[in-house]
Order: sequence, then C-alpha cells, then structure tokens
Amino acid sequence: MDPLPSAPPHPELALVPCPTALSARPGRYRLDDTTRLHVTPGTEQAADLLRAYLEPATGLPLKHADDGSFVLILDPTLTGLAEEGYALTVSDDQVLLRAAHPTGLLRGVQTIRQLLPHEALSAPVHRIELPGVEITDVPAHPWRGMLLDVSRHFQPVSYLRRFVDLLALHKLNVLHLHLTDDQGWRMPVAAYPRLTEIGGRRARSMVGPAGSEHFDGRPHEGSYTRADLTGLVSYATARGVTVVPEIGTPGHVRAALAAYPELGNHPDRRLDVWTHWGVCTNVLGVGDHVLDFFRTVLDEVMDVFPSPYVHIGGDEVPTQEWEASPAAIARAAREGLSGPRELHGWFLARMADHVVRSGRRPVAWAEDGSTLPPTCTVMSWRTPRHAWAAARRGHDVIHADHRSTYFDYARAPGPAEPPAQPGHALDLRSVYGVDLTPPAAEPRLAGQVLGVQGQLWTEFVPTPEHIEYLTYPRLCALAERAWATTEDWPDFRTRLDGHLARLTALGVPHDILPDRRAHPSPV
Repeated sequence: MDPLPSAPPHPELALVPCPTALSARPGRYRLDDTTRLHVTPGTEQAADLLRAYLEPATGLPLKHADDGSFVLILDPTLTGLAEEGYALTVSDDQVLLRAAHPTGLLRGVQTIRQLLPHEALSAPVHRIELPGVEITDVPAHPWRGMLLDVSRHFQPVSYLRRFVDLLALHKLNVLHLHLTDDQGWRMPVAAYPRLTEIGGRRARSMVGPAGSEHFDGRPHEGSYTRADLTGLVSYATARGVTVVPEIGTPGHVRAALAAYPELGNHPDRRLDVWTHWGVCTNVLGVGDHVLDFFRTVLDEVMDVFPSPYVHIGGDEVPTQEWEASPAAIARAAREGLSGPRELHGWFLARMADHVVRSGRRPVAWAEDGSTLPPTCTVMSWRTPRHAWAAARRGHDVIHADHRSTYFDYARAPGPAEPPAQPGHALDLRSVYGVDLTPPAAEPRLAGQVLGVQGQLWTEFVPTPEHIEYLTYPRLCALAERAWATTEDWPDFRTRLDGHLARLTALGVPHDILPDRRAHPSPV
C-alpha cells in the first residue's frame, strides 16, 4: 500500500487534472460588486458558463464592461494550444483567460471553477478571491470519456445533467450514453413507439450476478422524451461535453425484440424484456426489413444527437441463432460469406455504412476488432494488446481496458463494498495505471489513439448515489491520465487530497480505499 501523502502546500492549486504548466504568482484577485466581465467577440458561450458558476457562488451580477478586469479573449495566434487548450493568468488586478478556440475557453472556465474556495461550489461565499497563478494547459488526448449505462437502470435526465457537470469539472469531454440493451430501451423513435412503450419496461431484475436465478419482483421502467435528450445535448454542449449515443446491434437487443418480434430470427416467437444479467443469446435477424428498421432508428438518433460519433454496439454477439436459421444461412451464402458467423461483421458494416453516408463516424466495441469494418473507430474493452492490433489494421482506437476503466467493478475486494460486477476489484491506482503507450517498436501507433474512456455498467447500480460512490474518486484518476502528458502518481495523490474538498462541497462521495498493486490477470 502506498503511504498517503501530506496535504499540498497550496490546496487552492491542487487542480485535477494537472495543468500542462502551472506557476504560482504573487497576489490575489478579489471578486466584488465592482467586478465586470470583458466579454470579447466569440467568447459569449464561455462567459455565460462562467456566470452560471460564479453568480450563485458570489451573488454578483458580473455584467459586461469594456474596461472589465475579468477578461475573456479568443486569440487565433495561440495555435499551439489547439482546440481545447487555454492560457489563464490571475493577478491582483486582472483575470485573463485566452484560447484559440471557444472550447478552450470552456476548459479554462472549469479551471477557474476549481480555483474558487471549495465552499463556493455549493453555497454563496461572502468573500471570493482567486489565487495568483499562470497556467498554460493543453490536453494529451482528444477523447476523454465516460460511459453511463441507462439501459440496465434508468436515470432521470435531471441526474444526467449533474453527471455532465461533474465530467466537465474534470475536463472530460464525452458522455457515452448507453441507451439500449437486453434489459431496456430508453431512446424514443417516433416511427417505432413500442420500442419504449414495451421495450422500456421489464417485469423484474435479477439479484446477484448473472445466473443467480434470484429476482427482486419489482418492475423497472423508464424512457426519455425527445425533448429530454435534446435538452441534455444543449446542456452538455454549453459545458464542452459531447453526448455520444449508443444503439447496440446486432446483439444486446432483447428489449427491441420484445417490442417488435419480426426483427428476430424467430418472428413468431414472443419474448419479454430480459430480466437476467449476462449475455443474451437472442440477436437480430438479417433480413432487409431489419436493416431498414435500424437505419430508421439511427436516423432518429442522429437527428437528436449532433455528435460526430455514433456508437453502433457490436460486442458479445452469440451466433447460435444464425447458425440454426435457414434465412441467416441463405443470407450468408448470398453475401459470399463463409458462414453465418460472419454475419456479425456484415451486419455492423451495413450500420457503419449508413452512419458514414450521413456524415458521421461509427464507433463499435471490439473483442478483437478483426470483424469490424475499416470505417469504425474501435472501442477496445479487453486488453491493450487488442487495442494495438486494431490500430495496426488502421482503426482509430479508444482505450476502454476493463481492468483499468470498468467502474462497475468493486473498488476493493471483500464484503464491505456494495454489490458489484464479480471477478475483479479496481482500485484508484489501477485506474491511474491505464496503459495508453504503444509497443516500444511501434511508436507510430500512438497517432491512432483518440484517448480513453471509463465505463459504468449498471446491472448492480440502481441509484445516483451508487453511481457516484463507484465513480469517484476513480474518475479523477482517469481524467488525470486522459488530460496530462506525464505520469506522476505521488504528485497526483497529493493534488487529489486537496481536490477532495471540492467533491465534498458538491455532495459527491469519495472515500479513498487502500490501493491494491496487483492487477487482475488479463483476459
């Protein structure tokens, strides 16, 4: 176990993630009733977000004035900071936030938010001062994400907004919303209302791990309206967070099959929305009507979510139904495939092609990536070895190694932890150790790494409180590795100790458990 470091000498500067370059400056900037924002052209979105955070904390109106001392500037000469970088200077008489792109200003606003007295994150503070500081900051990776599974346990959109706000605080920029699965369909599709009317409700939920055969006897239901989701997108966009939707195909579709049996390999069979955990053997059929159905679904998804990326699923697709289906066998033969097993990659290619023709980029899970169409960005959930194999085949890669990023794993072994996915424990040190470094002989592969993402599957996670218990402070470690270019565990732990006061003020649970140095064996 690592010894816990002492408190940082300047807790105000215990920023998470660590800025690229930071130096303390003499002096402090005081916000009072004379403070005015100087909002220059192109900085209006950042100014609105800044006011949304500062006005409740200070009680000050923070109006615009051309001679205001709190200055926001878009500076096209700062090209070295790329899209998300920013420069922040705080002195006695001025706060100056600059960036080459509006998104960089949004990242700088989150740094200012962290520089506030931590009490101001939850309640008005009479005297607000920002410490003198000089910061230049650029992220190491463009994809810094977190998946939230709302299919297994539905969460209201009001909580999703809080979830987004906490991601933004830690400079994560992607909320991957897992909207459909065997146990629930949460995405409204106007052409197919039964997807949510029937697919959005299951009769009960399994208690314990997959195969336990114990159930709670309580119905679970929920779905979003189009207005819910477009409102969430707007809220996230204002904070520099992209909401990436996932519609799982051609497996993890039992809820869709319950609503529309004709989509399956046995159209006359009536299925319920699955009440078990684990991998369901029911998969989509491969007729043209199924492809057309899901093209319509994806059209609605892309109309609601402007994200450049759309996730089409692709993981854990049993092929038994295809191997026993005359229609699937015939389809494989017509397409020139060696057998029905190859329908997995064929189906995903049809969905990926539709996404590409719509001007978007498809993302898919990959056990090994070899069956994915070349247009797909690979989200690699097994081991780094699988990620680098996909990169060699030319795919862009998002690291989602379950041994470092699956937050549904318990935070420590033993009965003291609440129910979690069995088989692994994932401590803070293991999250910090997520491996984004390509093999030494192949440094060129680093250019195909978009970034890293955490995953919170919710079979065992029914409430927002449980979500946050599992997410924090592990998300802080993930955010650090996604943003920072250097690896320094002792420094991170020191800063994290100072950062915990912010989480406390925001009502986020964050107990730090002893770190286990040994990783689970790779799959």
